[in-house]
Amino acid sequence: MHSEIRKDYIQDKYVIIAPRRSQRPYEIAKSATPILESKKKCVFCPEGVFKNLIKDRVGDKKNWAILVLKNPFRAVTLDNPKAYGIQEVIVDTPDHIKELEDLSISHISKLLEIYAKRTKIISENKKIEYILIFKNNGGRAGASLQHSHSQIFATNFSPPHLFDKSQKMQEYKLKHGTCVYCDVIKKERKSSRLVWEDKNVISFTPYASMYNYEIWILPKRHLDNITCLNQVERKSWAKILKMILEKIEKLGLPYNYYFHQVIHDENQHLYMKIIPRGSVWAGVEIGSGVVINPISPESAAKFYRK
Repeated sequence: MHSEIRKDYIQDKYVIIAPRRSQRPYEIAKSATPILESKKKCVFCPEGVFKNLIKDRVGDKKNWAILVLKNPFRAVTLDNPKAYGIQEVIVDTPDHIKELEDLSISHISKLLEIYAKRTKIISENKKIEYILIFKNNGGRAGASLQHSHSQIFATNFSPPHLFDKSQKMQEYKLKHGTCVYCDVIKKERKSSRLVWEDKNVISFTPYASMYNYEIWILPKRHLDNITCLNQVERKSWAKILKMILEKIEKLGLPYNYYFHQVIHDENQHLYMKIIPRGSVWAGVEIGSGVVINPISPESAAKFYRK
């Protein structure tokens, strides 16, 4: 496959897909950076959790399955008008060793449910404009602790690039009468980038993938945010997320995943981006903003489908 310049579905972001001759996963696996194990007591393990930080939980006090904590090192707080916001940590499991892909589908479904619950609670604050839910797995993906956890970040302003995206989505809807991502789903269902689907959700590698093995999960219903997912949809989502993370584990790569919500944008379509961190942006990417991706999304999809 020759190099090809591709544009994002909606925004003015460009990627050069430049496949190398050999695209075997093990060639990039060496790029993973392990997290050094701390000798201190883990603050996310049941015996190490600071009780004053607990905000919510799944399960009872002694045998919890998922825990919600105040982030003690938060950059934004409710008492600082110059950096107003909320930061929370979701401890995915009490087990220090298990990663998210090691957990059951029902457990991952409960994690999605607690994401929804916290989103609903946080959005009741009328000053909050933006909510980001994300996970950093592995040192190179930004994780500072080994124990599996994810985070919520909410602020009283929306990132400018999301405002631009909202405008472009509105322009698309006015022109075509449909949601751009609903149309993307229809297109990708028939493409070689499709990874998995059932009647509830779909997963595919995006046409203009910015990262090696980047993959998305979307609900087939047009849903604004995670609070709109029903129980059946959460189970489908958990099933494909577990499968994807098991594949990324075989690559030996750290990863990030995230999804976000602009509170007052009712034209959004919920999606989760899962981004393995096998690529390093260098001069071209940093200087021009144009990303060179050596792993085509078609090849990545083929890997995920195996």
